[in-house]
Order: sequence, then structure tokens, then C-alpha cells
Amino acid sequence: MTHALPPWLHCVVIGLSLPQEASFQKEMCVFMNNRRGLLAFTAVGVIMSTVASVPSLSHAAENADQVGSGSYAARNGLTADDVMSINALNERGLALGRPDKNPGGPSASAPSGTSEASDDDRVTPPVEPLDRLPNPFRARGGRATTDIGNYIRKWQQVYSQRDGKMLQMTEAQREQLSYGCVGITWVNSGPYPTNKLAFASFDEGKYKKTLETSRPRAGETYAEFEGRVVKDSFDEKKGLQRARDVASVMNKALENAHTETDFLTNLKSGLAGSGDALLNQGARSNFYTALRNTPSFRDRDGGNFDPSKMKAVIYSKHFWSGQDGSGSSDKSKYGDPAAFRPDQATGLVDMSGDRNLSRGATKPGEAFVNFDYGWFGDQAERDADKTIWTHANHYHAPNGDMGAMNVYESKFPNWSSGYADFDRGAYVVTFIPKSWNTAPAKVIQGWP
Repeated sequence: MTHALPPWLHCVVIGLSLPQEASFQKEMCVFMNNRRGLLAFTAVGVIMSTVASVPSLSHAAENADQVGSGSYAARNGLTADDVMSINALNERGLALGRPDKNPGGPSASAPSGTSEASDDDRVTPPVEPLDRLPNPFRARGGRATTDIGNYIRKWQQVYSQRDGKMLQMTEAQREQLSYGCVGITWVNSGPYPTNKLAFASFDEGKYKKTLETSRPRAGETYAEFEGRVVKDSFDEKKGLQRARDVASVMNKALENAHTETDFLTNLKSGLAGSGDALLNQGARSNFYTALRNTPSFRDRDGGNFDPSKMKAVIYSKHFWSGQDGSGSSDKSKYGDPAAFRPDQATGLVDMSGDRNLSRGATKPGEAFVNFDYGWFGDQAERDADKTIWTHANHYHAPNGDMGAMNVYESKFPNWSSGYADFDRGAYVVTFIPKSWNTAPAKVIQGWP
């Protein structure tokens, strides 16, 4: 989900369907019509987290030790056609989300009775009383789960504030939320996310040493072996820390920065003070290009041309590296060792080659999800394993095959654990208004 469009964190909530829990059978961050093949995804100005299958990718990682191998589709009994339709529709959603195509998002204010909402069996959840407190979420392992109505009640009590005033979730916001994990990001971050300021951590020494001292497993091709070694050489926890360090410098630079020039001047000073290698990026580099003309700084509901009104926050994206359509089939199947590796000095990942393509099939009938998003915000908890990532299973279809939407609050080990569908994890910095409480310093899992 790259483009310059406001990536609507389309989170493909990773989840593993557990046989003993029937409710886990259909959880996934995807927009799928109950009529097979007629999948309708409305991107509403967001980068939608393409979950490649009906059951939820999000539930899959109830236990971090259980994930990391096997595709989401295989674990949930989805066909290749199912996954292809979902991924294609999500691609369409990304195009629709471009601000130059649909300013403000196509269904931001569209009532659920319009054709846009009737393309699928998605339903806008009913209004929740502002004074009604939520029930505790259901906790299991590193994940807490709840229904969409209960999440709305928590959101109203904890995240709704604008300038300190608690607000009831509007019909338009409930409409947004009904899209699933993408809806959660949409409601919490507004139309501002982009994938340009992405960071990751890659251990070059470990990668080279492993190639020199190890050999392919039985039945494993060299391309598969190298792809596995590259994937194992990424450290998501360090990638998150790098993004947090950069966001911290940016937030200090935003103080009293009433113009974009002020912000960039303060930022360079802050980078110099901390000895950050980003200071050496040229004026035309991806880093500074991503910061110039930042939409949220200019937006009337954002900074309104005053960057000091904004703050830097974080989300993450999991995706597949082999996205060069003209490259070898091995790269599509087993990953591109050279693609989306962070700069060793800065940790910055060049996402310009990210076309949101899914992994290629390694055997007949196989299909993979193309990417996954999770919302972090601006949490102050220093122990990454204790941080909370909010996502969901799928769009809200209580009367359809997909069923009602569930919301998840996952601890980092649960969130960062992956599937065979992904071999890259990037942590992205974006900006939202300081007056919003959607990214508080402390997130209490399963509150109250």
C-alpha cells in the first residue's frame, strides 16, 4: 500500500483458527461478500489491511509460538480464488483511497443505505450511549477480544476526546469502523497515514554469517533457504524502537514549529543533537521528501498550516518482499533478498517499490494474503512486549456468512508474530492532531 495515498491501515489481523473455538473460524480483516467472488471493498481513503481470507488473520496468533509458519489461507480453508478476489478488491480500495480521487474518503459520510454500503453485507453498528461503560474484553494469551458495540463504548470513554471533551461516536464514524481493522485505524488516525516514513531493523552480519555457515534444509531450494535467512535476520522489536526514536525527535521538533520550515529546521537540529544518521539524508531524499507538504500539516482538521498542532504516532505493516512483477518466480515465491531492506545507518525503508502484491503460490491451489496493518499510536510503555496493538477480524456482517466484527487488543509478541504470507515488517511514523486522544500514552488492554 504504498502510493502517496493516505494508507488506510488496512490491517489483516493475523489470526489462527483454533478448532476448539468455533467463533475463531471466521475471523479476518477482509471485506468479503457472502456471495463467493462478489467481494466488495470500499477503501474510503484508507489503506486497507488486506487479509487474504475469510476467517480472521487476526485471531490466528493467539499464541505467538503457534504462528510463523503456514499460510493464513491454508489454516482457514480458503481457496486460491477466494484470496485472489480479496487481494484484487483491496487493491481497488487503495486506488479509491487516493485523496485526489476521493477527498475525505468515499463513504466517510455515506449512510449505510447507499449503493456504496449495499455492495456487500456490511452493516453499520448501532449507536451506543455515551454514558454506558464497556464490559471487560475476553482475554486469552496475549490477546483481548470484544465485540464491536463494546469497543465503541470503550472508544467513547477512552479515545473519543477532542480538546478534552468526550464525544459519542457519530454515524459516519461507526460506518467507518464497520470496515474492520481498517475501520479501527480510520477512526483512530483520521485520513493521514502514509507509508513513506517506514523503519525496520536488519542484522546484516547475522544474514551473511548464516549463509556462510548453514545450508538448505532437506527439500529446500537455495532461493527458499536465502529467503528464510533474510526473514530471520529482521528484528521487529528493534524496528519498532527505531521508529519510536525517530518519532520522539519529531515530536520535539514540532514544539513551537508554526510553519513547515520551522519544523524541518528544528528536526535537523534535533537529529544533529542526537547524532542521528538521518541528518545526513539529502534534501531530495525519501526522508525529507516524505516530510515536505505533509497533508496533515495543511489539512483544516489537522494542523491547518501549523505543524505545532500535530504529533508523530506509529503503526506497522507486514507484507511480502517479492513484488517485482518482472523478476524471477523464485522471488515471488520465496522473497527478494535485496528488497525492502532498511538502510543500515538510518533504518529507513524505501517503500516506493511496495505495490501491495501478495506472495506467489509455491504449489498448486495455494494463495497468500498481501499485507497486514496494526495501530500503535503514541504509547509511552518502554517494554515493547507490553505495548498494545489494536486491530480487528473482519468487517461487521452480523447477518452474513462472515458474522459480527470482533476487535482485538494484542500485545506485541502476539501482534508481531507472522505467517508464511509475510517476510517484512515495517514500522511507520505519521502525524495526527495533538488534540485527539486516539493515541494516548497508556493503553490498558481489555479495559476496564
